[in-house]
Amino acid sequence: MIELNNYKIILASGSPRRKKFFEEMMIDFEIRLKPVEETYPVELNGKEISDYLAQLKASPFKDSLQKNDILITSDTVVWHKNESLAKAETAEEAKLMLQKLSGDWHEVITSVCFTTIHQQLTKHRITQVKFKELSDAEIDFYIKHYKPYDKAGAYGIQEWIGLVGIEEIRGSYPNVVGLPTQMVYETLMSIVNQ
Repeated sequence: MIELNNYKIILASGSPRRKKFFEEMMIDFEIRLKPVEETYPVELNGKEISDYLAQLKASPFKDSLQKNDILITSDTVVWHKNESLAKAETAEEAKLMLQKLSGDWHEVITSVCFTTIHQQLTKHRITQVKFKELSDAEIDFYIKHYKPYDKAGAYGIQEWIGLVGIEEIRGSYPNVVGLPTQMVYETLMSIVNQ
């Protein structure tokens, strides 16, 4: 495991992808979950949305943090033509989202909020992603076999739809999966080595 100078990392996320990234980065952590209603002011756009929600997810923990705790909260937004494509709740919503993304570029924006008893720091990464023209049959196959309801934009780049449908990405691949790992690692190292 990476040396953290007696700091305790708390990941406030139920995402299996974010959990796996922390394990693969060899960072010792624990998961703590406190539900929060993920709503944001309608005037926010793009990175403002993910920054706001990452900070909002930290708010229930602030009174319980200890001296050497570093709380990590995160939110991912798929931003396409000035619209946030959140998590789909039905197959119909997922299909509509994927039809919008088909044949076009979109941005995947992940914000990560680092909270200690002394400071709160929010950073984000933006990755541009280009889908090929997806047929209805391809979209239907993906939704039927992968159930993409816990993912912003109704897709996972690491799944079948990413393998066959994504033509190009500009930026961090792990960011599209759900966590800009290099940025998280560098920020944590700067905090624990202050």
